[in-house]
Amino acid sequence: MSSIFTKIINGAIPCYKIAEDEHNFAFLDINPNSEGHTLCVPKKEVDKIWDLEAEDYTNLMTFSRKVARAIEAAIPCERVAMSVIGLEVPHVHVHLIPLQSMKNATFQFKVSLEAKDFEAIAARIKQSF
Repeated sequence: MSSIFTKIINGAIPCYKIAEDEHNFAFLDINPNSEGHTLCVPKKEVDKIWDLEAEDYTNLMTFSRKVARAIEAAIPCERVAMSVIGLEVPHVHVHLIPLQSMKNATFQFKVSLEAKDFEAIAARIKQSF
């Protein structure tokens, strides 16, 4: 059965897409820690990051770096954090989280946004990509 992220990549579930390349896909987290919280996922469905082939891992990290730099240019923040946890969805994903403080990195505090907010944030990041 396909993961929710595979369904997003395939367009079966809508998302606020940021970027994509041949191997990877980036979209806004709909339950964000902060404005601009983005997920980068490989298009290949693999459960654990350490199970990625070395080339796929390198591609994901290179792609995530590009997305993080676009976030940094588009969203006022102290820095962009990267977190890989992987318990929620059995599909490798990198969280890129704009930080104002460590609170943004804890996954205990969430930001409520409306569709228009997500659309505007996605547009700003895409423009910087």
